[in-house]
Amino acid sequence: MNIKSAVGAAIMGFLMTAAGASASQLPDETQTKGAYATEYGKALPPIGFVQFCARQPNDCKPTGGKPDDLAMSPERWNLVYQVNTYVNNKIAPVSDQELYGQPEYWAYPTDAGDCEDYVLLKRRYLLGLGFPPDALLITVVLDEKHEGHAVLTVTTADGDYILDNRRNEVLRWNAVDYTFLKRQSARDPRLWVSLTRDRPVTNGYVAGGKSK
Repeated sequence: MNIKSAVGAAIMGFLMTAAGASASQLPDETQTKGAYATEYGKALPPIGFVQFCARQPNDCKPTGGKPDDLAMSPERWNLVYQVNTYVNNKIAPVSDQELYGQPEYWAYPTDAGDCEDYVLLKRRYLLGLGFPPDALLITVVLDEKHEGHAVLTVTTADGDYILDNRRNEVLRWNAVDYTFLKRQSARDPRLWVSLTRDRPVTNGYVAGGKSK
């Protein structure tokens, strides 16, 4: 698999030296019940996402292609685990208020960031490693404390899996103790779809804390 220059020297070095995930670490693909999150229609995107796309329009362009189920080889699973672990260890959890003086500001982090910043960086790295954009969906959830949080959903032929800055383990979406609210549309990254029948009660922000 060719690694595009956008991945950067740091992640390339990490991928060259990190040990591959063992077979025991790979997700259990035998249990398929509820493997995919259900989409219930259109949803409003988070405020921070809208502002991010205004600043970075090239990162929010639709591909124009039809989304396909992503077949996951052991090599691809290893890359997913490595990117998730690398970014989780590289970025320190700091709130947008502390970094930027505002409650919500999405950006690619260098050494610190909020939960959505982790998601943006993981998505950028996986895109650089050849993953299709329609399989990497920014997702908003409510955590165990009923607080807003952002994770990255990797949609595969075996189900939806979650990359979370709070754990290095990659779990299927229904194996995490979150309430899923909404995520990007696989057909157009600028559009969002609801993952709940109920209208989400939010203030338009994802998270007000460090989210770790």
